[in-house]
Amino acid sequence: MTLAFKDYITEAAANTHMTHIEDLVLDGGVKGAREAILALRSLRDMLAGHAKGKTDVTVKWDGAPAVFAGINPENGKFFVGSKSIFNKNPKLNYTADDVDENHSGGLADKLKMALKELPKLNIKGVIQGDIMYTKGDLKKATIDGKKYITMHPNTIAYAVPSDSKLAATISKANIGVVWHTTYTGSSLQDMSASFGVDVSRLKNVPSVWSISADLPDMSGVATFTAKETKLLTSHLSNAGKIFQKIASSTLKEIERNRELNMLLNTFNNTKVRSGKRITNTTKHVSDLITWVNERYQKEIDKRKSEKGKTSQTKARDEILSFFSKENKASLKLIFDLQNYIVEAKHMLIKKLAEVGGISTFVQTENGFKVTSPEGFVAIDHLSGSAVKLVDRMEFSKNNFDPSIIKGWQTATRK
Repeated sequence: MTLAFKDYITEAAANTHMTHIEDLVLDGGVKGAREAILALRSLRDMLAGHAKGKTDVTVKWDGAPAVFAGINPENGKFFVGSKSIFNKNPKLNYTADDVDENHSGGLADKLKMALKELPKLNIKGVIQGDIMYTKGDLKKATIDGKKYITMHPNTIAYAVPSDSKLAATISKANIGVVWHTTYTGSSLQDMSASFGVDVSRLKNVPSVWSISADLPDMSGVATFTAKETKLLTSHLSNAGKIFQKIASSTLKEIERNRELNMLLNTFNNTKVRSGKRITNTTKHVSDLITWVNERYQKEIDKRKSEKGKTSQTKARDEILSFFSKENKASLKLIFDLQNYIVEAKHMLIKKLAEVGGISTFVQTENGFKVTSPEGFVAIDHLSGSAVKLVDRMEFSKNNFDPSIIKGWQTATRK
């Protein structure tokens, strides 16, 4: 699957082009639920030491800001930009003056560095990545008695042992970028996006640390034991059995009805943000209906006119009509299915996190705490579709916990 350049970014902003794998059950209907299970099976096979199969894996780096760089096919000029290149009035930066006119603050500083350094890579076409640091962002830190060089663009801090070759390479560079998407086409608006960037085609220069988000070769580094494979297979088998019991009409209606879909996802996300696992799925369905009712009642109470109250009451009644005995039974099974998918996902994330030489931490006033990477992206290299594998509980906790210092909170950093 390739997306038009503009559509890709529109979808990226809405976070719909890369769905959390468990949410495929709600967002993709029967096909989505099947694809989620098949993607997990493919990853299991890969990590069990079988043939690579049809799934590629990339690391989801917590970088910022996003950067687009390359040659504008319409005029042959090199440019850099943020996602604002897709504004109604696109902001393409060919010169430092363009950056000053289009941007301000820290974003402008980083784009100017990108404009100075990235042309040296001899980029063909257009690629997208995340800026991990510019020269002044790198810090020295001692974590558990070991010295590191750290980069901290957003929530997660990335640490490399100070005495390593990688630290020396990173320290020499004026900018560090992790590339993840390639665009091809004869004009910006008509370009198609595909996951992955072949960084071997980029020129290697000391002033730019430039890597691909692709996961390194996992053979001999991260492989499931027979016991782990058996447990993961059990989760996936249970998921498959439950999937067969769910009424296809329920899945189709959740996929079709945008308001209903939004409500289900929003309610599930309230649990993620509060760090609560959904263990009793029967109660979860009951709590969902109560939450929907209360949500609409608040909207009804806000309305001053009878017409407004009647409109919201009608909207509430239409949504509540979905919760028939049959649909409630299927909803319970859907949440059970999501739980098994999450169990399998967590096993895969834990194993995938063993690959790579860069440690991940979050920073507090009391120092650094070990955390998992933001997550991974599983890409079907036949269809081009992709799903996210993220430990949402941990990453959400880190994102919303006020004690976790973000990279952009420079005033509070040590």
